[in-house]
Amino acid sequence: MSKFITSLFILLIGTSAIAQDSLSVETAAIDTLQVQETNQDSAVYKQRYGLRIGIDISKPIRSFLEDDYQGLELLADFRISHNVYIAGALGNEEKTTQEDNYNFTTSGSYLKVGLDWNTYENWYGMENIINLGFRVGASTFSQTLNSYQIYNTNQYWEEIQSGITGEDMLGEYSGLNALWAEIVLGIKVELFRNVFMGASVNLNYLINNTEAGNFPNLFIPGFNKVTDGSKFGVGYNYSISYLIPIFKSNKPQKQQPDNNEQVEQ
Repeated sequence: MSKFITSLFILLIGTSAIAQDSLSVETAAIDTLQVQETNQDSAVYKQRYGLRIGIDISKPIRSFLEDDYQGLELLADFRISHNVYIAGALGNEEKTTQEDNYNFTTSGSYLKVGLDWNTYENWYGMENIINLGFRVGASTFSQTLNSYQIYNTNQYWEEIQSGITGEDMLGEYSGLNALWAEIVLGIKVELFRNVFMGASVNLNYLINNTEAGNFPNLFIPGFNKVTDGSKFGVGYNYSISYLIPIFKSNKPQKQQPDNNEQVEQ
């Protein structure tokens, strides 16, 4: 009898131990799941902030292909918040233009400064950009009138004048300047680590334009071609740039509604 009671007691103890072990495993699993959910809810994603510098590759290519053009533009932007960047450009252009009655060369430098807003929401680890931006541009330049020919309506033999007339207008007109505003739409894609390829188009509006007497500015460095009777202009660029990371900051988390508040409502 005592052996039976002893065996029963041992069996109860063993069953209790197994039950406790099973309960412990289930409790541990629940705790682990809760920790994982908490970690997912409280996950912090780091975003890189830094200076991106680059060059507009379309201008060297154009300089190589066109004999009457030389240009160079350096680009830079710096991230100041989750999707806002300070952006700017510094450049120099020289272009010779042939019109119907005269030939002139424009040469000067320009500066553009503004902001870009990244409208693209990247996946974690990606830093691509689809930006909408605004710039203020300023240029100082000179115009050189190389040749000038007065149009003669009385051409009985439809002859072409070979000489240069209006010699008093020939020469360089310096100290010219222009001010304009730009709306920019662009894209930047990270090809390799820290290396970006980009393209953009911009719509320009001429605010101020200093001209040399009767000689209009038909080309402004940084603004591009000036159309008669219009203050609007267009431009474009293709860029390659490199990001220099400086620091990291937490990505802003979207506010999740409180379950208690939802129940109360």
